[in-house]
Amino acid sequence: MRISKEKKDKISEQILAYLYSINPKPAFTAHIAREIARDEEFVKKLLMKLKKKGLVTQIKKNPQGIDYSRRIRWKLSSQAYKIYKQNQ
Repeated sequence: MRISKEKKDKISEQILAYLYSINPKPAFTAHIAREIARDEEFVKKLLMKLKKKGLVTQIKKNPQGIDYSRRIRWKLSSQAYKIYKQNQ
C-alpha cells in the first residue's frame, strides 16, 4: 500500500508536534511510533527525512556518553523549536 505525500507530510507534522510537546527531552524512535500509532520503520524513515531538512536532531549516545548500538533518540532542532514557538 502506498501512502500519498500529503499523508506523509501530515504524519511528519504529528511527529514534530509530539517532539515539541516533550521538548527538550529526546525520545526513542519506538516511543515516537507508539505515541502516534505508526510502524517503527515508517516513523524512522520519516525522521531521517526530517533530519535532512534540519527539523530534528539525532542523538546516538546515552547520557553517559556511550554510543547506542541499535537505538536512536530524537529531539526537535533549535531552529524548528523557535518556529513552532512563534506559531503557537
